[in-house]
Amino acid sequence: MELPVIHLPDIQANLPEIPITLTRVGVTDVKKLVEVARKDKRPIVLVSTFDIFVDLPSNRKGANLSRNFEAIDAVLEEMITAPVYEIEDLCGEVAKRLIDRHEYALNAEVRMKSEYIIKRETPMTKIKCQEVVNIFAEARAIRGEELNVRKLVGAEVLGITACPCAQEIMRDKAKKELKALGVKNEIIREFLKRVPMPTHNQRGRGIISIEVHDSNFVYIDRIINIIENSMSSQMFELLKRSDEAAIVELAHKNPKFVEDCVRTMAQKIVNEFSELPDDSIITVKQINEESIHRHNAFAERKSTLGELRQEIKNIS
Repeated sequence: MELPVIHLPDIQANLPEIPITLTRVGVTDVKKLVEVARKDKRPIVLVSTFDIFVDLPSNRKGANLSRNFEAIDAVLEEMITAPVYEIEDLCGEVAKRLIDRHEYALNAEVRMKSEYIIKRETPMTKIKCQEVVNIFAEARAIRGEELNVRKLVGAEVLGITACPCAQEIMRDKAKKELKALGVKNEIIREFLKRVPMPTHNQRGRGIISIEVHDSNFVYIDRIINIIENSMSSQMFELLKRSDEAAIVELAHKNPKFVEDCVRTMAQKIVNEFSELPDDSIITVKQINEESIHRHNAFAERKSTLGELRQEIKNIS
């Protein structure tokens, strides 16, 4: 005897009491294990957190949120046989599935963030160590005559900055003290050239995100390298004494304001990503956590890559 099929009512499809459109409806803090493939290398396994949204029209009471989980799980399962190489592509695929599964939605948005472990070598003793970098990706799918997908990838990296202003004050003080001791001017100049003057330091947070069309690719390691090399010095978890001395000397020979870091990153992006189209959207931020002030210093640049290219071209 066949059991009767029970059709449960779709409460979400009912008309809401207050029929207005909602910009985002979805789920946040969804944790998933993501395996990102790498050519000729072992895959990277990331513990990732997802936020997943669709828009909701005024004639629906609610969204079918289980479809969000189905979209993520379907893409992650497919990665086993057809690996994803970039995290923004993963977000893009999920966003496309959301549009397919939510027939009433015009927009789907996926955000992902993870901790990414990179291997580094200390400058003097060459000790191998692991550093943690925050990486993130986003994708947005917009329904139209054709499905339009934009994706974003970025990273946040810690580093050291040394203040140029305080250093110049200390340089002037050192010059006066050496003169008072009877040291000749040429020796003073050579000494100040060889030995960087003290200044206060900050822990810097460099952040870069690049938004592109679905057909473009941005390698996250290139972004990380740009950020690391745009501050006064890199930061290492493990350092021996000779390494500490080398890092301190390097940072003080390369003092940077928070504004300098942003401008350096912007220039490096133009030089590094020559293959990206002009309408790519670039966001560069630097946050310096001050050591002698209670506040933090902040600088930002957001523009298209074409605008940055034109500005830097005019400089040169």
